[in-house]
Amino acid sequence: MPLTAHLEELRWRIVRAFLALGLAFGVCYYFAEALFVFLIRPLAALRPDQALIIGTGVTEAFFTKLKVSFIAALFAASPIVFFQAWRFVAPGLYESEKRLALPFAVAASFFFVLGASFCYWLVFPVGFRFFLSEYLSFASRMLLAFGVTFELPVVTFFLARLGVVTHRTLLGTWRYATVVIFVVAAMLTPGPDVASQLLMATPLLVLYWLSIGVAWLVARPAPAAVPARSEG
Repeated sequence: MPLTAHLEELRWRIVRAFLALGLAFGVCYYFAEALFVFLIRPLAALRPDQALIIGTGVTEAFFTKLKVSFIAALFAASPIVFFQAWRFVAPGLYESEKRLALPFAVAASFFFVLGASFCYWLVFPVGFRFFLSEYLSFASRMLLAFGVTFELPVVTFFLARLGVVTHRTLLGTWRYATVVIFVVAAMLTPGPDVASQLLMATPLLVLYWLSIGVAWLVARPAPAAVPARSEG
């Protein structure tokens, strides 16, 4: 395909992804109040007598509703978004790899939601002791950060299938990866405390070693050597 055809294909994939995101946003906006209650539940459990969320601006309540709806729509539309991303790169893959489109979308969505669930159920109760102020901003950033970082095994699977990385490559760079993981954890967590950074860095380290196993399992076999034709 020429470059213009690739750009056209990319445009339609992005359009479909945004249509799915827009539809999900409309549904999530309808349930915004329930989503808001769900988000503040861990905070209310820690401080039941003080869990009062107030707005300090005229439009803050409206924009908060939009933000909560948009974050929820990202999770709801993630299977379609990941599927469209896979379909865009599928023409460059082998036939056996093209059949992984649906498993890829399911696995990517699963790890995205798994990361957010890990954050909601395990990190929030600890983190809120340090981040009781600016709760919604913290919750949104942390959910997205954990959702994205938990994609590491899926990305590794994809790169290993393409032959870009191998388990040997990942093993050889684990020291550098550890440093990068702690730097990323420090950048993504909104506060300077060590506790929240460790809560993000620890599962990332586990996922990195899990990714090494994934790369080993799905490594592409080396091409068989073609025997030289003897000249008679």
